[in-house]
Order: sequence, then structure tokens, then C-alpha cells
Amino acid sequence: MSISRVDTIQRLPFPRTDAVARPASPSEDECEVIRLFDQHRNGLLRYTLSFGLSMHDAEEIIQEVFLALFQHLRMGRSRHNLRGWTFRVAHNLALKQRARNDGLRRTLYHDEAVMTRQRDDAPNPEEQAASGQRMERLRAVVAALPEQDRCCLYLRAEGLRYREIATTLGISIGSVSATLARSLARLGRADEGYAP
Repeated sequence: MSISRVDTIQRLPFPRTDAVARPASPSEDECEVIRLFDQHRNGLLRYTLSFGLSMHDAEEIIQEVFLALFQHLRMGRSRHNLRGWTFRVAHNLALKQRARNDGLRRTLYHDEAVMTRQRDDAPNPEEQAASGQRMERLRAVVAALPEQDRCCLYLRAEGLRYREIATTLGISIGSVSATLARSLARLGRADEGYAP
């Protein structure tokens, strides 16, 4: 979405054609604004964007600059160095917009920081109850395992490697692997039945 000369001119405070007949030719002020818009719009837009503003904000500022220029000329103020005048107005408006944007960002950051500090990541009572039921079901499955299967599972949970488990229990590494696979499959089936 870019600013066109038509968009800017349509926003200028000209009399409405349905209320008052528009003069056949544009006034000297209108011609001056159109000429300056054509000459400096792209440069003003680039300069305004250099403040780190969004394209939307920069285009809004350019429109405000040329509206202010039209009013400046209609009030009979100085026509000296209008190019510099437009850049100065754009500069001031860009600084104000950047300050507003920074203030908004700080507010949003502050609000987010406050919400983060206040957020309680602990499970709510319903989640605690569901988790407790799940744990009871899994403990029951582990308790129902044969003793060797339970021992393999506990040793693996403690971080022992298959070879260490085999040495501890006096069984082969293949038996450790088969036992753990069987035990984990039972726990997995029991957990599938759990619907949080």
C-alpha cells in the first residue's frame, strides 16, 4: 500500500465538489504541493523509514507532511526552502511516531513480563488429579511385572547400561533387551488407555 498523489490530494482540505463548485484549475498552493509531492515523496519516504518505522507509519507521516504543507501555504507563510521544511516536518513526525512505538513496545514488554511473573505453571487441581490417576495405573502395571522385569526397569531408570544391568542381574544382554522391550510395551499400552 503506497501513497499516490491522488491519495494525498484527496485528503487535502479542498472544498467538496458536491457542496461548492471546484475551480477549473488548481490554485497556486495546490500546484506547489503537487509539485513538491512529486519531487520529494520518495526521498521523504526513505528518510522516514530510516527511523525504523513500518511502511504504514512512514506513509502516514508523508501524508501528514503534505497536509501540513498545504495548510502552511494557505496561511501565507514562507515559501523559502520548502524542501527543507518538508524534511524537517517529516523528521519531527518520525521522531514522535518512533517514541510512540517505543512506548507501546515497552508497555507490551512490561505487561508480558508481569504476566510471565504472575503465571503459575503448576498444574491445576484437575490436572493434578488426572496425573495422580495415571501414576497409580502405571505403578500398578510395574507392580504386576515379574521380579526380573521390574529389576531391569528400575536399573535402566537409574541410568545403567544394558551390559551393567546384565552383569548386575546375571543374565545376558539379549535378555535385558527383551525384558525391557516387554516391560515398556506393557507400560505403553496402559498409558494409551489414559485420556487426559
